[in-house]
Amino acid sequence: MCGIAGILNYKSEAAGQGVVQRMTDAIAHRGPDSDGFFLDREMALGHRRLSIIDLSSAANQPFRDPSGRYTMVFNGEMYNYQEVKPLLTGYPFHTSSDTEALLAAYIAWGPACLERFRGMFAFAIWDSQERELFLTRDRMGVKPLYYYTDENHFLFSSEQRSLLASGLVPRKISTGAVVSYFHYQSVGSGHAIIEGVQELEAGAWLRIKTGRMEKKIYYDVSQAACREDYGDINKVHGRISELMLQSVTRRLVSDVPVGAFLSGGIDSSAVVGLMAQASPAKPNTFNIAFEEKEYDESKYADMVARKFNTNHTRMLLKPTALLDELHNALDAMDTPSGDGINTYLVSKAIRKHGMTVALSGVGGDELFAGYPIFSQYLQLQQNRWLWKIPAALRAGISGVTLPGSGGNKKGRMRQILNAPGCSIDQVYPVLRQIFSNRQIQQLTRLGEKGPLTNTLQQELLSKKEYIDRLPYLSQLSVAEYLGYTQHTLLKDTDQMSMAVSLEVREPFFDQDLVEYVLGVPDRIKKPVYPKSLLVESLKPLLPHEVVFRKKKGFLFPWSNWLKNELFSFCDSHIRSMAGRPFIKGNELISCWERFVKGDENVRWTEVWLFIVLDYWMEKNNIE
Repeated sequence: MCGIAGILNYKSEAAGQGVVQRMTDAIAHRGPDSDGFFLDREMALGHRRLSIIDLSSAANQPFRDPSGRYTMVFNGEMYNYQEVKPLLTGYPFHTSSDTEALLAAYIAWGPACLERFRGMFAFAIWDSQERELFLTRDRMGVKPLYYYTDENHFLFSSEQRSLLASGLVPRKISTGAVVSYFHYQSVGSGHAIIEGVQELEAGAWLRIKTGRMEKKIYYDVSQAACREDYGDINKVHGRISELMLQSVTRRLVSDVPVGAFLSGGIDSSAVVGLMAQASPAKPNTFNIAFEEKEYDESKYADMVARKFNTNHTRMLLKPTALLDELHNALDAMDTPSGDGINTYLVSKAIRKHGMTVALSGVGGDELFAGYPIFSQYLQLQQNRWLWKIPAALRAGISGVTLPGSGGNKKGRMRQILNAPGCSIDQVYPVLRQIFSNRQIQQLTRLGEKGPLTNTLQQELLSKKEYIDRLPYLSQLSVAEYLGYTQHTLLKDTDQMSMAVSLEVREPFFDQDLVEYVLGVPDRIKKPVYPKSLLVESLKPLLPHEVVFRKKKGFLFPWSNWLKNELFSFCDSHIRSMAGRPFIKGNELISCWERFVKGDENVRWTEVWLFIVLDYWMEKNNIE
């Protein structure tokens, strides 16, 4: 796991090391083990290395092939490199790294090499003969890659703060991205929070030659579902078990010890159980424990650790540890997010215990219908007849609500009933939203020059033809991959773990597993109990107590903290944000004051988004 950066000058001027070194210095946390640079007239590449596979200096980057024609910088892991390597008989390997296998594959097959890769990656390859730069990103968007271009330069990096460090990127906020941030607590759909910066889409590659840019989407998760016979449920269970074990086994490839997050929930327990099956070595497991019973779930993690005979570390923390680490976690944000602080806390604790690689159970809910919105979406599809009723009559219907509807969810239901239909592009953007368009317009000036754009809805609409062919639960899974998962969950996992130089690997995002499960019909996938398809497929792996326990998670009293322990911090940033030109200051301060007084119509998550954004803008000196 590493950090990469580069600059290509479109004009004849040579690219100096100074700019690219500033860029890599800004992401030194991603790779503390070594740094390296490559210069070739108009091209400069930089790299920061976190050594995981082939720890020798021979595997340091930028990495060049024996001919000297190709040079690569690579962030991530190619899990199946040992399977691909024997196919490259004409290449004279001199390291045991996945980096060299990846470069050799590109030399042999060009962009078609991506079809053979199983991993998480973002990499760039410079062809000094053709004067051509090739960049790409993994299928599921696990590893980030940002770029900026103007008439003179093309810059790219693993993080936006690295682009800013070049001194060539204006420090100006993208108002379109801010709309996305307020909608979904993160920025997605190829955009970035800094104006002019773009994020290369998941499953895409980009090629630049003589100033001309060519981009191609080589993988689209909405079209990826397997077309197999799922008639025999026992065969389905068996196949999922095989793919889960394969996924975990792939992610154990490493020349350093591998640990695992163990919360004691279904997903992390499944990963740990499969680690025990996949390797004779004892898994290294880590759990955050609390003395306060209302937060602590460590007894379940202890139960799983005992069952699989792991080297288990129980890390006892106070809930207020989140408060103590708040500034560090906010500083870790390369892009502002309303979530992720818990991930920072856990990652830092594991890194302190000597781990540089850890497996995580994130992604299980998205793939195996673990979130409440899956049942909500199914319920809406069962009531599709409602959208045959004229819109004026639908607006008065109150009998159909989302399961567990509170005030905010009732508001979402009204939005959905007012929509022209209940297809995934109409429903999912509402189910996942933090702020509606109306709320954004009440608190900001972002809608004064034209209607607000919902980039997530646009993306779902562009893929509607393919998504509509999927079972309903898989439609929701794909929407999750294109929305919350890719732009909040994975982005937070990367930025928070890499801030402390920890590589996190996610078995539930394995391509082969995802493609198979997306094809499973609803009659099999619909949970009889929490994630029953996963549990039944892995039987008897998981303890009964783990499967049927009440899930807590990190449910800390943020609402109270914002009003008390964090009041001065929050109040200061709310008032700072109120003075920014795109904010309706009086409306925001009024909203904040109503929250402080206990108005239940204002959620802590809503005011928190303004606080985080102001902190991020102030720290990065963004206009």
